[in-house]
Amino acid sequence: MGVLDGLQPERVFHFFEEISHIPHGSGNTGAISDYLKAFAEKRSLFCRQDKLGNVIIVKDASPARKGEEPYILQAHMDMVAVCAPDAQIDMKTEPLRLKVQDGRISAEGTSLGGDDGIGVAYCLAILDEESISLPRLEVVLTVDEETGMEGATGIDLSMLRGRRMINLDQEEESVFITSCAGGARVDVEISMEREEAPGKSYRFVEFRITGLAGGHSGMEIGKGLGNANWLLGALLCGLSLRYDIRLAQMKGGLADNAIPREAEAAVYVRETDLAEILSYAEAEEKKMRETLGDNDPGLQLEKVCHDVVVSIPAYTRKTTADALACICKLPNGVVDMSEDVEGLVETSLNLGVMSLQEDGLRLSYAVRSSVDQSRENLCRHMIEISKRAGAAAQVRNAYPGWAYRKDSPLREKMVRIYEEMYGKKPVLEAIHAGLECGILSGKIPDLDCVSIGPDLQNVHTAEESMDIESVGRVWNYLLEVLKQ
Repeated sequence: MGVLDGLQPERVFHFFEEISHIPHGSGNTGAISDYLKAFAEKRSLFCRQDKLGNVIIVKDASPARKGEEPYILQAHMDMVAVCAPDAQIDMKTEPLRLKVQDGRISAEGTSLGGDDGIGVAYCLAILDEESISLPRLEVVLTVDEETGMEGATGIDLSMLRGRRMINLDQEEESVFITSCAGGARVDVEISMEREEAPGKSYRFVEFRITGLAGGHSGMEIGKGLGNANWLLGALLCGLSLRYDIRLAQMKGGLADNAIPREAEAAVYVRETDLAEILSYAEAEEKKMRETLGDNDPGLQLEKVCHDVVVSIPAYTRKTTADALACICKLPNGVVDMSEDVEGLVETSLNLGVMSLQEDGLRLSYAVRSSVDQSRENLCRHMIEISKRAGAAAQVRNAYPGWAYRKDSPLREKMVRIYEEMYGKKPVLEAIHAGLECGILSGKIPDLDCVSIGPDLQNVHTAEESMDIESVGRVWNYLLEVLKQ
C-alpha cells in the first residue's frame, strides 16, 4: 500500500509516488527516463528517447477531435536533491520517503521533488486518461532542467505539430507565468598552492555557518536571505586581511540554483592571534544577524579550535588571501531590479556551490536576468574580475529568457476558463527564474506558452511540501482546458 493511496486525484498521486521511488536528482535521470519510456511502450504510445535521456510521448487525438491543433504538455524529470544536515539518506540510490501531514505532502529529511515531479505526474495521468475526448497530446519531458536546462537545450522538437504549450513547472496555483528570466552557469577556478601544515605555533580552527533558510536562487533571491557560502567567504576574507590564516578545508552548498544554507571551512592561525580572531568572528556574526534581520533569523556561526592537525595540508598564506579576496570581489545576490515591473528582480547571481580541491577553490554561480544583454554583461564582468584576481571563469549552459507575448490565444483561453471555474482571474506574472519555455520557444516557431502548477512551498530545500487540494484543483482545471 502506497503512502499516497486514497488521495485525490488518484491517478496523479499514483504516478507521483511511482516517480518518488526512482532516484532522479539532476545528473541522475537515467532510471526515470527509462521508466517514462516503458510507460509509453506499455500503452502502445509513440515514444522517442534521445541520447540525453529526454523523452517525447505522443498520444493521438480522440476520434471526435482529430482535426484540432495539438497541445504540447511539458515538464522536467529531474529534481534538486537536497538532504537535511542530519539526514542519513543517499539520494542517488534511495527512494524518497513520502509523508502526508496537515493536507500537504513532503519527504522525510529531503527535498520532495514536487518541482517538477508533479508536472511529470500530471502528464502521465493525462496520457493514461481514457474517459474523456482529447486532442492530440505531445508530451515533452526533459532532463537536467535544474542544472542549466541541458535537456531542453539539446532536444530535437522538429517532429512536433503543436504550436501551443502548457508548461507544468509553476509553484503557485493562482499565478500563471507568462515570461521568465534567462540564465547561465558561471564556474570560477582559483588556483592555489599547497604547503605542509604549519608548526606547533599554529592552531586549527573550524568555522561553520548553519541555520539559514536557503531557497530557490531565482524565486527567492530578492527576499534578503543569507547565502552561507558568501557569508563565510566574506568572514574569512576579513580575517585574511588582518591575520596570517591558511585555508585547509572549505565547502558549502549543494546546487548552484539553491541558496546555500550551510558552509564550513577550516584554517590554520597563529596561536598568538587566536583570541583576536575569535573576537573578530563574534563581532562579524553580530553584524550578519543585524544585516539579515527578520528575513533570515536563524543564522549560527560555530567556531571550534583544535591543536595543530599535521595530517591536513594547508594552502599558502598568499594564495589563501587571493582566493578569499576573489569571493568578495565577485558580486552575489540582486544586481538590478526591473524598471518596468515593480518588485521584480531583473538581474541576479547566486554563489551556490563552493569546494576546495587539491589545486584550488571552485565556485559555481547561477546567473539570471530577464534581459539577455544584462545577463551577458554580468557574465563578462565576472570573467574580467576573475582574470584580474588570477582566476579563470567559464560560462556554460546559457539559455534565453522567455519574452511576454502580447497576442496569446492560449493565455486568453486559459484565463477565461479559470475565471469561469473559480469566479476570479488568475494573476499573470513574470518571474525571476528559469523555465524551459524560452529555450523551447526558440525551437518551435510562434510557440504560444503558459506555465501553471499547484502550490509548492520551500522548493529546493528539505522542507519542500506540496498542497494536496491544490494538486486536485490544477488537475481539474487542466482537464477542462484540454476538453475545450
